Amino acid sequence: MSDGEQGIKMVMAIIRPDKLSDVKTALAEVGAPSLTVTNVSGRGSQPAKKSQWRGEEYTVDLHQKVKVECVVADIPADDVVDAIADAAQTGEKGDGKVFTLPVESAVQVRTGKTGRDAV
Repeated sequence: MSDGEQGIKMVMAIIRPDKLSDVKTALAEVGAPSLTVTNVSGRGSQPAKKSQWRGEEYTVDLHQKVKVECVVADIPADDVVDAIADAAQTGEKGDGKVFTLPVESAVQVRTGKTGRDAV
């Protein structure tokens, strides 16, 4: 990894969909407004739910979530993690998880800039 690419991190969070607006606001407040959002489904410690459809019972064990990804270079990743965790928390099972990953390289497609300059 070149010196220009050290310190680039991706913060990835899986959160409740209804907390996305709060998370976006919190990210903007810490100076990290750029993000990617994907609708996902998954399961963790949140319990499965039993439902009925046309008289048949079925189990819903994959819950609808939102994945938020934010790549940062000039902002401490810990600040981004704290902002997401604070904004996404309800105190109930299923609030989600936040992960921090190293980014080996980055290229801005439009300009060709690389490393920290691309972020």
